[in-house]
Amino acid sequence: MLLESQILSALDNSNKISDYSHFISLGQPYSYLIDCRLNIFVGDKERWAIVAERLGYNPRAGTIELEISYFGNCLINLENYNGQLSNYYFIYPLNQDILEETTDGFVLNSDSKYWIIKDTKVSLSQNKEDYLNNGIELNNYQVGKIGIEDAARLIIISHNDLFRAGDKELYKSIPEDLKKILVLDEWYHKDFIEIEMPNISDEHLKYIYDFNRNLSGLDGIDIEAFSNMIRTQESNNQKSNKSAWINNRPSSYETWQQLAKVIATHDLSFYKPTQSANSHWSNWPESGSL
Repeated sequence: MLLESQILSALDNSNKISDYSHFISLGQPYSYLIDCRLNIFVGDKERWAIVAERLGYNPRAGTIELEISYFGNCLINLENYNGQLSNYYFIYPLNQDILEETTDGFVLNSDSKYWIIKDTKVSLSQNKEDYLNNGIELNNYQVGKIGIEDAARLIIISHNDLFRAGDKELYKSIPEDLKKILVLDEWYHKDFIEIEMPNISDEHLKYIYDFNRNLSGLDGIDIEAFSNMIRTQESNNQKSNKSAWINNRPSSYETWQQLAKVIATHDLSFYKPTQSANSHWSNWPESGSL
């Protein structure tokens, strides 16, 4: 029998699978959140999967990307990076050539009229009031200009499905006979981020010190001060990870506790959230902040 604790343990430990595996990060600092969705799948023989969609604008890459992340006990065909499995991959619903033609840096060109999303032509608005009327305060990279993420946030209100993953994308890394039993476009969420903690021995720490001293001089810092600095940072990281585990891990709050019960029983009635949904982009101002 599939236990809720098994499901929650898989979610709690999703950061530890590899360097390229992580829990859902709505506040990802390198990507402005535009939209998100959860897809819940179950199958026979106690198989289950959660497929998360996070649509964001990555200004460094200059792309609007849909990150699809997988969690479950029957995952297949996962991406492989540097010899490690990854629980996510990206698709790009917006025609990149059109995006580049219609933008200048991080903003829309003033004469841009449309984007092409999954082969569908969608009109762009240059009317600032359209944005304000929909609760979108323009991110003024340049005075009087419209940011790329703001344009996407307006478009998705009326063209939601164009940015979503289709079944082909969702089933990429789960068995095709799994059944989708629940889709959530909003939920209460906490980002669960754990800092990687490499084990640095005293011997290796001295090697790091000698290497950097020969490279830059380290402004005259001696080995004792350098060691204290590194060990203090390690202690701070441990405290941060402990706090994240106690307060933010999926099993610590209602959303995932209830979804685990839904998956274990196949009974949708167990999802009865009492916490207000916060997954809308407006609740994650730190996304894209770096």
